[in-house]
Amino acid sequence: MSTNSQKPPPKALFFDVFGTVVDWRKTVTKYLERRSFETLNSGSSSVATAVRTKCAEVHWPTFAQEWRSSYYAFTRDQAKRKDNDQALAFKTVDDHHLDSLRALLDQHGISGLWREDQVIQVSRIWHYLEAWPDSSRGLMALKDQGFIICTLSNGNIELLTDMAVHADLPWTHVFSAEKFGAYKPHPSVYTSACRELGLEPGQCAMVAAHLADLEAARECGLQTIYIERAQEESWPPEKMDGAKSKGWADMWVSVGDDSKGGGILEVARNLEGEQKL
Repeated sequence: MSTNSQKPPPKALFFDVFGTVVDWRKTVTKYLERRSFETLNSGSSSVATAVRTKCAEVHWPTFAQEWRSSYYAFTRDQAKRKDNDQALAFKTVDDHHLDSLRALLDQHGISGLWREDQVIQVSRIWHYLEAWPDSSRGLMALKDQGFIICTLSNGNIELLTDMAVHADLPWTHVFSAEKFGAYKPHPSVYTSACRELGLEPGQCAMVAAHLADLEAARECGLQTIYIERAQEESWPPEKMDGAKSKGWADMWVSVGDDSKGGGILEVARNLEGEQKL
């Protein structure tokens, strides 16, 4: 773990959720594998032979990644449209996940695997993602230390609220891009969240496992805390190493910082130390 101790500790911590706080990859992949297996082996199922054949070719971890990648492309496109002042009706992540799932099932030739009501149910797995092992305890430790801990996610409010209950995430506030009418990395999401708490950007920190998210927050004046999570970073290794060596983030929690739990627990331990200075 590396830190920049020149700044005072933040009063509020904004957390990216997908990948940073919850392990979407493991949860979604296992769920897709289980639901497809149950459907294909159900005595009451009437899945066509052609669909069964195609299902045998589907690699569900890849399918899950394609689903997640479509979310990334969707939110970035929406943020760019907002940047260009293009008029658009706000579409929730729930709506995107459903539309994207339908499209992926069709692309893989398995659109007949589930009935429409089942497709809707499957699309909502993102409400029930499992937390990383350190997340719940780490968030509670930060809360006990007096920090305001908030989501700042592109996920919609209903999704984030369900996830908080399911994964035991003790947020003080649930902030969603939906609330601010824009998607990260649009600057208005970060600045609006700060204003919502009555704080200056420098009194807040963005916590994420994605350097692009932190880059946007940093440009808005927020402090930044980076948590390495397996398979989450999209920046190439050389760009990532450059950011780390230059002290680009105010705190950098590496995958190896796990002797006492790592992740958000490591953030809590370090901030507790700063508060005692």
